[in-house]
Amino acid sequence: MVINTNISSQHGAQLLAESSTRLAKSLTRLSSGSKIVSPEDDAAGLGVSLRFDAQINRINATTNNISNAVSFTQTQDGFLKKAQKALDRMSELALLAQDITKTTGDTSLYDKEYQELGAYIDDIANRDFNGVSLFGSTGHNVTIDSEANTWSMTPVDLAAGVYTGATQGMDLAATGGAITALTNVKAAITQLATDRAVLGANLTRLNYTNDQLGVQKVNLSAANSRIKDVDVASESTEYARYNILVQSGTAMLAQANQMPQAVLRLLG
Repeated sequence: MVINTNISSQHGAQLLAESSTRLAKSLTRLSSGSKIVSPEDDAAGLGVSLRFDAQINRINATTNNISNAVSFTQTQDGFLKKAQKALDRMSELALLAQDITKTTGDTSLYDKEYQELGAYIDDIANRDFNGVSLFGSTGHNVTIDSEANTWSMTPVDLAAGVYTGATQGMDLAATGGAITALTNVKAAITQLATDRAVLGANLTRLNYTNDQLGVQKVNLSAANSRIKDVDVASESTEYARYNILVQSGTAMLAQANQMPQAVLRLLG
């Protein structure tokens, strides 16, 4: 029996310290919801999880870009619907101007409305979306994944010759002017039908890409969860275990600290 060195107390203190550390870590995991509370918990898993987090954030940014591109395309189509109505009316006016019972004054009135509708279409051709031209001969590149790969939307150009041929330089009151105007307007209507189909194809591609990103985000989130999210049921069991070990370790350490007092019986 010795007084200076209490081996049982030291061993008990070591075990109590270990149990206290594990209890604190278990408590941190439960409170944070993550089983990786410091890099040493899972160094490789932490590295993979950080990359997953970054990729998920980039997917969110890409989804925002695609949503804006959808709004851009829908705005284009909205203007084309108005242009379609204008062209329909212009074709009607060009046909009415060919009525042999109409005087020059009558056809001049038809021409006045025709010119206003043509100017309206020309004005639409110069519209923009947040400072970006809605119509032109160059397609806009849209990011379609987290690696910044792009897809170019097929452009629609309302300033193309097939449209300006119907909106500019026509005179329904001139000899043969109404016939020429009708021919040009019919060509513009045919082109407009093609352009609206192009916008429909653009929207389909954007929506499919958006759905694909949604599936990818869900799968990446699931994989990331398996790496870093704590299993609450399992960790609660561990917490209860370490809590009991800390309580019992504290009690046993107190007992071990009392053992040297037994020497007093020998001295008495």
